[in-house]
Amino acid sequence: MFRAHWKNKPPRAVRMKHHRSLLPLLLWGSLLLSALPALAAEDTKDLFAFDDFPLEEPLSHPDWFKHSFLDLQEDLADVQQSGKQGLILYFGQQRCAYCKMLLQVNFGLSDITAYTRRHFEVVAINIWGIDEVTDLAGELLTERELAQRENTTFTPSLIFYDEEGHEALRLRGYYPPYQFRAALEYVADRHYQRESFPDYLARADEATHFEPGELNEESFFLPPPHNLDRSRFPGERPLAVFFEQGECHACDVLHGQPLREPAINRLFQRFDNVQLDINADTPIVIPDGRRSTAKQWAKELGLFYTPSLLFFDEQGNEIIRVDSVVRFYRLRNVANYINSRGYLSEPDYQRWRVSNAP
Repeated sequence: MFRAHWKNKPPRAVRMKHHRSLLPLLLWGSLLLSALPALAAEDTKDLFAFDDFPLEEPLSHPDWFKHSFLDLQEDLADVQQSGKQGLILYFGQQRCAYCKMLLQVNFGLSDITAYTRRHFEVVAINIWGIDEVTDLAGELLTERELAQRENTTFTPSLIFYDEEGHEALRLRGYYPPYQFRAALEYVADRHYQRESFPDYLARADEATHFEPGELNEESFFLPPPHNLDRSRFPGERPLAVFFEQGECHACDVLHGQPLREPAINRLFQRFDNVQLDINADTPIVIPDGRRSTAKQWAKELGLFYTPSLLFFDEQGNEIIRVDSVVRFYRLRNVANYINSRGYLSEPDYQRWRVSNAP
C-alpha cells in the first residue's frame, strides 16, 4: 500500500514544525515513515522541467496495458472476474509530452506499475482515434467521440471506474508520482465512497504542519481585495485566477520559467489576473457574484493541485482550466486560445490547437 507524501511539493521540501504531528499520521498507516526515504529518493527536478513540445517519435503504451477490443463492458467484466478494484481509461495522444511523462516516469517506477497492475485494468483510448468503442452503457461511438464527450481537454486524462462501473475519479493532465500514487490508492481502497479526492488529500495535509511560505509575485497580479463579480456588469478583459500556495515547487517553476518567457508574459498582460492562496480564508466575491473565500471556492471547484489556473470570459463563465503540470507549449497555447477568443468559434480546445498552434 502506498503511503504518499501528498502535499503538492517535492517530498524533500517538507519541513515538520512539531514532532507531535507524526502521531496523527498513524491514521494513514504505519508505513509512512518507511516510505519517506523512497519518496525522497525520487528526482523531482525533471518533473516540472521537461520540454512539452509535441514529440518527434510516437509513443507506445506499456505492454501490460490491456489488449482491449474497446468493448468497455467486456473489460469491466474482466475486472470483476480477476478480483481487481477498477478499470482505468487512459486518454492520450501519440506525440504528447505529458503522456510520455506518465508512461515513462510514473509507470517507470516499479512500485507504481506493480500497484496499478495489481488493482486495475488499463485501457488506452486515442483521443483522435476512429476505432469504435462500446462504452459502459452499451453506446457505440468512436474513440474521438468518447474523448470529446468526456471532456478530455488535456492529455493524459484518466477516468477511474470501480468494479461496478461507477466513476470514482478523474485526473486531467500529468501529475507527479507522489500525487499519482495517492490517486491510485484513493480508488483501490474505496475512499471515493466516503470523501472527495481533494478532501482525501487535505486530510493528509492536516496531519502535518508545513512552514508557511510567501506566494510568488507578478507585476500583472491585481491587488486585493478581489471583487470578481461579472454577473451584473461584464469585465473588460478575460479573467485568469491563479490558485497557489507557499512552499510550492511547481509554483516556483511556473513563475521562474514559463511566465518569464516574454511571449507568454505579454499574453497574460492582456488578462485581469488574480492570485489566491488555495489554503487561505481570504474573502472574495467570485465571478457569479457570491461571497466566498479562496479556500471555500477552491473546494467548490474541486481543486487540489497548485498551481491551478482558471480562465473566465468577460461574463464570468469558466472557459478552461489548467489544474495539472503545465510547461511552455501548453501554457502559451491556452493563453492564445483565450486571447484570440478561439473558444467562441471552437469550444474544443484540442481541435483549435491542432488548427492554430505553431
